[in-house]
Amino acid sequence: MARQVRIEFPGAMYHVMARGDRKELIVQDDEDRRTFIRTLGEGCERAGFQVHAWVLMSNHYHLLLETPEANLSRGMGWLQNAYTRRINTRHRLWGHLFGGRYKAILVEAGNCFWALLDYIHLNPVRAGVVHDREGLEAFGWSSLAAYIGWPSRRPQWLETDMGFSVVGCKDSAAGRREFLGLLEKRVDWSKPSHAGLSLPEGDGKPDLTIHSALRRGWFFGSQAFRERMLRLLARNLAAGGKRKEDGYRGAEIRDHGIGRAHSIIEVGCNILEVSLEELQRAAKSDWRKTLLAELVQSQTVMRLDWIRNTLNMGDRSTCCRLIRQARQERPERRDRKVMRAKILKNINKP
Repeated sequence: MARQVRIEFPGAMYHVMARGDRKELIVQDDEDRRTFIRTLGEGCERAGFQVHAWVLMSNHYHLLLETPEANLSRGMGWLQNAYTRRINTRHRLWGHLFGGRYKAILVEAGNCFWALLDYIHLNPVRAGVVHDREGLEAFGWSSLAAYIGWPSRRPQWLETDMGFSVVGCKDSAAGRREFLGLLEKRVDWSKPSHAGLSLPEGDGKPDLTIHSALRRGWFFGSQAFRERMLRLLARNLAAGGKRKEDGYRGAEIRDHGIGRAHSIIEVGCNILEVSLEELQRAAKSDWRKTLLAELVQSQTVMRLDWIRNTLNMGDRSTCCRLIRQARQERPERRDRKVMRAKILKNINKP
């Protein structure tokens, strides 16, 4: 079966879902759950994603996320690969964790966003994990806890403003209680498996039902939204379809990974008082070179081949070993920790 074409553009919003291979577990205990959340946060930092809602179940996850830049595939590829490696390492496993490619559908803002916000937060109810006597807040592995909890405890990668706005609630103590109350009204405890499947009241008629969109569709929104996305797809295909990820310079597409990677190297060279050409001529193990390589790998989704070619660090295995060594030695080298922090501070300036 041919792969579904990804429509990517700055500001796109997606419902993303992936299941375990053969519907097997993707988490075995709370430590795995914490690893998933930590990896999700790192992926958002690298790719610039804004997550509006998430839920982690035993054998699958759901995300409602926004991509300020057109890089869904690269960011999600890093997330799933990184999480798989970490889980396999922890449990001494090998092979695939997820059952093929993640599924992503485009989401129209407004009522469709609201529908999926509730759909995600009510997933534990439909799965029979949460019961009436416990309350929706009993399930701790979703963004609902952050929505109804103290704002200061929310992770930076979770964006709640749109969620509160579309529901018509303020991000105050009273508004958060109202947010939870509105969600509770969407549950008929005599039929918990139907929780969140209907559309909330409001304007906007999606062209597909939630189930149809999530199971077989590529978008969730109105007919007008569908037509806009088809026109965008046609323009992308006419412009040449897929592009090479490494070394691409097209001014018409903003790429978070390569832009941030170049910024790290440029700022780093200025602070280290060395030109990129001088750095490329230096030894593969030069600490300045390995410092920048480790920074690019930890702060972006750029591939190892791009890093080794840009900094002239030999073959893949050599580059990988030197980056790993730099990461391991960092806690013992205060001077390099300070230099690394200085570079990060300057590239993160508005």
